[in-house]
Amino acid sequence: MSSRTITSLSNDTVKRVRALHMRKERDETGLFVAEGLKTVIEGVDTGHAPKILMHGPDAASHPMMQKAVAATLAARGEVIEVTHDILAKVSRRENPQAVVGVFPQAFVGLTDVAPGAAQCVVALHRVRDPGNLGTIVRTADAAGCGAVVLVGECCDPYSVEAVRATMGSIFAVPLAKATEEEFAAWRAGWVGSVVGTLLTATASHAEAEYRKPVLVLMGNEQQGLTPEMAALPDLNVKIPMRGRADSLNLSVATGVMIYAATSLP
Repeated sequence: MSSRTITSLSNDTVKRVRALHMRKERDETGLFVAEGLKTVIEGVDTGHAPKILMHGPDAASHPMMQKAVAATLAARGEVIEVTHDILAKVSRRENPQAVVGVFPQAFVGLTDVAPGAAQCVVALHRVRDPGNLGTIVRTADAAGCGAVVLVGECCDPYSVEAVRATMGSIFAVPLAKATEEEFAAWRAGWVGSVVGTLLTATASHAEAEYRKPVLVLMGNEQQGLTPEMAALPDLNVKIPMRGRADSLNLSVATGVMIYAATSLP
């Protein structure tokens, strides 16, 4: 396929890309939207070519655009020059990025997450906030985690909000999904420590003895770990609160646990 130009807001391709803001459409198509040339290039550099690459007139001359265009065309995708109004409609932002890519989602199977492949794997139970989820994926990438496992009914890691929060790490960290039952069965074969966080725990996260590799299990924003999930770790720990706040934001708490797990000698 070659490049083309679209100027109409009512174009069918524009409508299809905009519809990817809805989870139902993402689930049915297996596609998602990534905004910004930097994020698109992160995808290209990790072997993920866009199915559709939309760009404004000003972005066409950017040196990295040639790389994105070449990868898209090599994968038989579409490269489309569009107006600022179309970019705003597609991204639902008044000040949109000049480049938007539509990519295939890339979940891995739970059995593909190898316990010995990295020092740490993160499991999230019923995480609800896409900003938290995206930030955790970004932190997992920064710390070199092997995967992020979504357990039970979680928010969509491929929502526009979650993808934005990953800052491109959505392409770098393997994502797996599992029911509570599937996760419990898989966890039984974990060869290192399985660590959860509980307010009632007595051991500090910084003083506990972990065995590599570490599987960090975190609960959701409202409830934390349910009793059933809290029974799965070998060790439950707490992150000490030294001020008036009685808890941390989920993404911050998960980041603390990730770095405790990945800083082992």
